[in-house]
Amino acid sequence: MEEFVGGLWDKLVTRVASRQYADATVRLEDIRKSAAILFRALGGDAGLSLAAAPAVRHGSRRRWMERIAGSGERVELAWRDQKTLRLPEQIALFPERNLNRDLYLWLIALSAVSPDDDPQPWIVRNQQATITTLQRFPGFVPRYQRLVAALLPLRFAPEQLPKDEAAQESAIRKALQNPGSVQILPKAKRPFQPVPLWPHPEPPQSHAAKNDAGDGVPEHESDGRKDEAYSRRKHLAERTDMPDGKNGFLLMFRAESLFSWSEFVKVNRPQDDDEDTESAKLAAEDMDKLTVARDGKTSVAKLRFDLDLPSAGEDDTPVGEGIPLPEWDYKKRVLIPGYCRLQEMIASDAEPAELPPHLRQTARHLRNQFQALAPMRTWLRAQQDGDEIDLDQWVRQEADRITGGAVEHGLYRAQVNRQRDLACLLLADLSLSSDAYASNTARVIDVIRDSLFLFSEALSATGDRFALHGFSSLRRNHIRFYRIKDFDEHYDANTRGRIAIIKPGYYTRMGAAIRHASNLLAKQKNQQRLLLLLSDGKPNDLDHYEGRHGIEDTRVAIMEARKQGLRPFCVTIDREASDYLPHLFGTNGYAVIRHPEELPRELPLLYAQMTR
Repeated sequence: MEEFVGGLWDKLVTRVASRQYADATVRLEDIRKSAAILFRALGGDAGLSLAAAPAVRHGSRRRWMERIAGSGERVELAWRDQKTLRLPEQIALFPERNLNRDLYLWLIALSAVSPDDDPQPWIVRNQQATITTLQRFPGFVPRYQRLVAALLPLRFAPEQLPKDEAAQESAIRKALQNPGSVQILPKAKRPFQPVPLWPHPEPPQSHAAKNDAGDGVPEHESDGRKDEAYSRRKHLAERTDMPDGKNGFLLMFRAESLFSWSEFVKVNRPQDDDEDTESAKLAAEDMDKLTVARDGKTSVAKLRFDLDLPSAGEDDTPVGEGIPLPEWDYKKRVLIPGYCRLQEMIASDAEPAELPPHLRQTARHLRNQFQALAPMRTWLRAQQDGDEIDLDQWVRQEADRITGGAVEHGLYRAQVNRQRDLACLLLADLSLSSDAYASNTARVIDVIRDSLFLFSEALSATGDRFALHGFSSLRRNHIRFYRIKDFDEHYDANTRGRIAIIKPGYYTRMGAAIRHASNLLAKQKNQQRLLLLLSDGKPNDLDHYEGRHGIEDTRVAIMEARKQGLRPFCVTIDREASDYLPHLFGTNGYAVIRHPEELPRELPLLYAQMTR
C-alpha cells in the first residue's frame, strides 16, 4: 500500500513540477530529414552527421517544486564538433508546437554559421553568431524575436535571484534581446540558467573507446537489430585506467559515499553471454557519463586472431604486385600519394557453374525485358540521301507544291543501327558486415550474390559492356580487389562460378576501391560510363578510416571519378544511408532499397532506368 501511494505521489509531484508541454512536443526524429537538408542549404558542413544530444546536469538554480520532485536537473542543449551536429532529442519548452519547431530551426541556422574554432567567450561568440545569422537570413528575424519573447518569462527574473546571479541573468537577457550589447558575463557562485537558444557553453567531448593504434570494431559492424532511437543517442564518455584493486585505502562510512551508477567500478561485463541487456541499457541511460577502461585481455586479442589473413595456400590468387593509391586527409585537406596499397585477387578454387535454380524464372523474365534495350536497326525518315525514297515525305512535298507552299522535305529514308554505347562497372562491397542476416533466411552476402547473378543475366541480354568486381580491406596496406568479370570477358559458366563463391571479407576502405575501379572504367572508350557501387554501410576500417575520415576520402574519390567523365551511383540496403550518402553522391546519386531481399530484382531495373 505504501509503495502504491508513494508511486501516485511521485507521479503527481513530478507532473506538477514539470515545465514541459507534452502536447506540444516536437521530436528530432520527426524533422531529421528536413533538418539535415536545412543545415546544408544554409551553408553548414555537409560532412557532419546529425545526432541527439545527451541530457546533462546544468547545476543552476531550480524551482521549489522541481527540488521536491527531484526533476529539472538535466537539460538537452545543442552543440557541434568536427564530426556531428547534436540537437535536443525532443523540444517541449513552449506551449505552442510551432515555437518548439522554430527553436529547432533556429538552432540549425545558428549552427550552420558558427565557426568551429572561435576563441571568443561563450556569450560574445553566441551574440556574434546571432547577428551573423540574422543578417545572412533575414527571414529568421521575426522567428528569433518570437522565441526570445516566449523564453524570457520562463526564466528566473533578476529580482528573484541573489545579487551575483541577478547580474548574470540580466546580462544574458540583454544579450538575447540586443545581440552584441554584452562583452562579458558577470561571475556568480552558481552556474547560470541554461539558454536553449544558444549552444552548450562547454560541449562534452566524446572519446572513442579505442587504443592509440585505432583498433576496435567499427560501429556499423555491430548488431543491426539494436534499438534505433537508442543507437542515435550520444553519451558523455571518458577513458580511465583500469584499477588493479590491490591498493586499498581506509574509508570512513558516510551516506554520500555509497556507490552510484555514475561511479566507476571494476566489474566484468561480458559482451556476448549476458542476456540481461535491457537492464544494462536502462543503467546506461541513467548515467551522466560512461567510463570505459581497457584491461588488455581476451576480446581484442581474440578479435585480431579471428580477422587474421588466410594462409597463401587457402587464399585467392593475387594478380600483379599491388597498386599504390592515394588517400585524402580531410584534416590537412591534402591528398597523400601512395598511402594505400590495393591488391587485385581472383578466385583460385572457382569451378564453372550454372545459374541457381531459384533464380532461373526471374532471370528469364529479366532477359525478355532487357532484350528490348538491345541494339536494333531502325529507319530515319526525311533524309537528304538514303537507301530508299520516303513515299510519305514525297507525297507531302507534292501536296505543298500544288497548294503553293515552298516547303522542302528530305525525300529519302536510311536504315541505321541504334547502338547503346555504354560501359558499366559494378563494384560490390564484400566487407565483414555482409555476413549479417538481411532477412530470416538469407544473409547480406547471399542477397549480393543473387544480385550479381541477375544483373549479369540482364546485361548479357542487352549486349552492354560490363565488369564485376568486389572489395574489402584490412587497413591501408591490404585492400583486396576481387576480379569477378573484366570488360573483355564473356559472361559464362566461369563467371558464374566466381560469383557463386564470393564470401564476406574484412572492412570497407571505400575510397581506394573507387579510385581503382574508376581507373579501370576510364580506360573504356564508350560514350557513357557508369560506376555502380553496391554497398550495405559506411566506409570504415580498423584504423583512423572510421567515421569522418572515411566519409571525406570516399567523397573526394567520387569527385575524382566525375572529373574522369564517369557517372558514379550507389545502391545500398543501409537504412541510415540518408544520413551520409547525399554528402557522398548527391541527392540524385543513390538509391536505398528498404527491403534487402528485393535487391536482386530491383538492381537490374534501376540500371534500366538510368541507361534508358
